[in-house]
Amino acid sequence: MDPITAAALAALAGALGSEAGRQTWQGLTELVRRPFRHSAAQGAEQDGSPQISSGELEVTALEANPADPVPAQALATALGVRAALDREFRTLLDEWWQHAQTSSGAEVHNSISGGTQNGPVLQGHDFSSLTFNLPPAPPTAGEE
Repeated sequence: MDPITAAALAALAGALGSEAGRQTWQGLTELVRRPFRHSAAQGAEQDGSPQISSGELEVTALEANPADPVPAQALATALGVRAALDREFRTLLDEWWQHAQTSSGAEVHNSISGGTQNGPVLQGHDFSSLTFNLPPAPPTAGEE
């Protein structure tokens, strides 16, 4: 399984404004809420070692603040640990991750060529409602 990075999770949480982002996030949320097949998920181990997180708290924290790298890292860690301990979860998480990568349309290829550019150049994905506050173009002959 490819590791799911904190940056990828933060980007996904930040994309909740789009329908694809909401559906992908909902898929992760549903997956994390599945019963954890590890006995430590219910509380501390008898030897006093800490409980293993299912990832639910981390999902909620990241959804509340997608710009904060701390909950993103915490979720990435929780998912990795849970996947290491629960084979079924690992399989389902891998399937979700593969689907998330292909359905998000996040792959962007930008290219600029041909000399000097006479205006702002943006490279990225899903821009909308942009304003550059440029002065209006002077009227052309016949518009005066």
